Amino acid sequence: MPYYNPYQTTPAMQQYIPQGQYAPVQGMPMQGAQVPGIPTLGMPGQGTIFPGAQIPGMPDMSDLQQYIYPANLQDALQLIVGAVAGEREDRLFYEYLISTAPTNEDKEIIRGIRDNEIHHFTLFRLIYFQLTGQVLPPPKETPFTKPASYCSGLAKALQGEEGAVIKYRKILFALQNKIHINMLTEIITDELRHGTLYSYLYSKNGCRV
Repeated sequence: MPYYNPYQTTPAMQQYIPQGQYAPVQGMPMQGAQVPGIPTLGMPGQGTIFPGAQIPGMPDMSDLQQYIYPANLQDALQLIVGAVAGEREDRLFYEYLISTAPTNEDKEIIRGIRDNEIHHFTLFRLIYFQLTGQVLPPPKETPFTKPASYCSGLAKALQGEEGAVIKYRKILFALQNKIHINMLTEIITDELRHGTLYSYLYSKNGCRV
């Protein structure tokens, strides 16, 4: 099968294109071209932007370290350890919300979120084992403090989902295996969905915490 060149013009097209101009958009900078005000993106050592580089008129780029593998791997592993460390406390928290939820709809929504979170713990343990060859220990017996009310619990849960997304995104940045990336994508999208559900319950119950 012949190679298809999307920029190759046919005789029928030639009448609409000035001779010698075959770029899809006229004025588009070619690879290696120097555009005024934009850093050169060349080969390493030839103007390539790198972590810690300071570009005039742009914010400090030193925080790019969080995106660079494997420098960010150890931090990601610690975040996984932290994510599963509160497993027992989270289970007790969900049981509290279910027991105090005023309607069956609330209970079913929270049960679904709880089941998702249990699945997340399993995925985190699997990822950690496959990255390190070590099995994370079972969750410790941690004290659980009941929220002051159902609405207070929903507010706490909503904040927890937001914080989890920020942490889990850093874990995602450190992953290289496609399967692991898919797992974290599933976890993060679940957390975002949970946040929407908690917001719905918070509004539905007229909470003002």
